[in-house]
Amino acid sequence: MTEKIYEELAKHLDNLPGGFPPTKSGVELRILRRLFTPEEAKLALNLTLLPEEADAIAPRADLSPQETARRLEEMARKGLVYRIESEGQPPRYMAIQYVIGIWEFHVNDLDAELIRDMDEYMPTLLNFETWKKAPQLRTIPVGQSIPVQLEVMPYEKAEELVKAQTKIAVAPCICRRERNMVGEGCDKPLETCLILGRGADYYIRNGLGRLIDQKKALEILREADRAGLVLQPGNAQQATNICCCCGCCCGVLRTIKRHPRPASIVASAFVAAADASTCEGCGTCLERCQMEALELVDNKVVHDIDRCIGCGLCVSTCPSGSLGLIRKPESEQPDVPRSWRETLLRLAKVRGKL
Repeated sequence: MTEKIYEELAKHLDNLPGGFPPTKSGVELRILRRLFTPEEAKLALNLTLLPEEADAIAPRADLSPQETARRLEEMARKGLVYRIESEGQPPRYMAIQYVIGIWEFHVNDLDAELIRDMDEYMPTLLNFETWKKAPQLRTIPVGQSIPVQLEVMPYEKAEELVKAQTKIAVAPCICRRERNMVGEGCDKPLETCLILGRGADYYIRNGLGRLIDQKKALEILREADRAGLVLQPGNAQQATNICCCCGCCCGVLRTIKRHPRPASIVASAFVAAADASTCEGCGTCLERCQMEALELVDNKVVHDIDRCIGCGLCVSTCPSGSLGLIRKPESEQPDVPRSWRETLLRLAKVRGKL
């Protein structure tokens, strides 16, 4: 009976936009058993993507309103469901997808077994064909790589995304934290995940992140450029987060990096361009590129456009100016949804879950 509950929860999560596909090994069920008690799994089956008060959920769960509220609040604190709080109103609860969602909400309570299971599950969870059609993240260039003459939309600049916010939280990067826990991490900055708007409330209330102002957020973006981190906001013009990612730890980048043509997977409006004639052969760009899109041949830079994701990291530190950033042709421009809600609707449609 207990195992059936977890199988039902796996199907329930798989019907959400982000998906939770089955595997032959059953690793997805192991993950759920680590995260949910049987009672929590049963209650989670009664939540949808529509935020509801505990009183509305209680009859479906066959629990009293008081017990339902108590359990939901505990699950929200554990990062298993999403809580929305508005002044003067009871909290509302809704289902949350596994990625981006439940997994990221466990940044402060990881263990080696959960990390091992996630490593096994990630190649199944991140389906290349689905990601190409409806990515949850997109890549935007670091600010110092954007030439003045290049026309850039506000949602294509991390600094503009930050300046549009009134509430911002910063949280540790779950990817770098879990890689460090298993001895495979790097020394790049840890506290770099920016959570914007209403999502910041959830992070702060749950102790997942801390409140910062715009000045500090902009400083973190500059630090990310210095550290060679790829900027990946949520795939919406009204972004709810900005991840600062490295190719050695980020689950998405590590998986995409294994593809022979990462550029075909990532949603990015830009691509780097190299002028080998002025290249000094210093090799700085090779160290900065997270997709191994650059190499030196006869002490001159050679750029593999099929591996370039347009992050601009090679451009911002090129001493000779041999690397620049250009906009892709109109036919290759990503269609960025206006809001995160539209992103999820598109993802659900692509996965046949709408």
